[in-house]
Amino acid sequence: MTSSSQPGWYADRADPTAQRWWDGSAWTERTRPAPRPHDAERIELDLEGTPDPDRIRAQAARATKGQAVRGGGGTLFTEPVLVVNQRAKLFEVANEFGVFDANGDRLGGVVQVGQSGLRKVLRLLSSYDQYLTHRFEVRDANHSTVLKVTRPRKIFKSRFLVTRADDSPIGEIVQENMIGKIRFAFLVGDRKVGGIHAENWRAWNFSIRDASGEEVARVTKTFGGFVKAAFTTADNYVVQIHRQLPDPLASMVVAAALTIDTALKQDSD
Repeated sequence: MTSSSQPGWYADRADPTAQRWWDGSAWTERTRPAPRPHDAERIELDLEGTPDPDRIRAQAARATKGQAVRGGGGTLFTEPVLVVNQRAKLFEVANEFGVFDANGDRLGGVVQVGQSGLRKVLRLLSSYDQYLTHRFEVRDANHSTVLKVTRPRKIFKSRFLVTRADDSPIGEIVQENMIGKIRFAFLVGDRKVGGIHAENWRAWNFSIRDASGEEVARVTKTFGGFVKAAFTTADNYVVQIHRQLPDPLASMVVAAALTIDTALKQDSD
């Protein structure tokens, strides 16, 4: 661990079943059980095997139109291309996403957490779950939480609270409209630092812009394969980040694909 590493939960070298909190400069006494690699329940009939690097590379190539991907430090916050694949389940009661680089190497994942047994049954039997609070953890390749995203209860428009692993606030992603090309604003306090802009009314592809309106990243929905398309509601996205971004914008962009899927795709299902 280096002094430049972000605060967060990381694998405890003394106990492989636990994680220890790194405050950005030193290890603390705080520990917790290490999360499972993925949280699929047996009832969900998980259809996802080992991710196919060739398929992930093909997704990245289609989204980037075959352009060479250069740079990247092998983390969620430094790679110029993030391939976000939703875990395919025949009956889904909690969302899970794997995040990979353009070469198919795993960078981390996103897991929906805090789903009670009643909430899982409710999701299986009705669509009411879409209006309730949703909580997600963005985890790195070691399954350590680096970001948390919470969408409070909603009726029409979605709002997302983005925090660090210790729950300290980063900002909010707020849906601005319901009709036409969907837009989200990135807010830090009362200051708008950027946003997400759908490129058409069906909201398949998105431009992510900074406060000046310059595009800094884009999100493209990609085809995940016949099994996913035919039997599940799982979606796949490629996030292209045009340049290294400072926080809080960098954290907002990492959370963007998750925001889009939960606010627009999962709710419509």
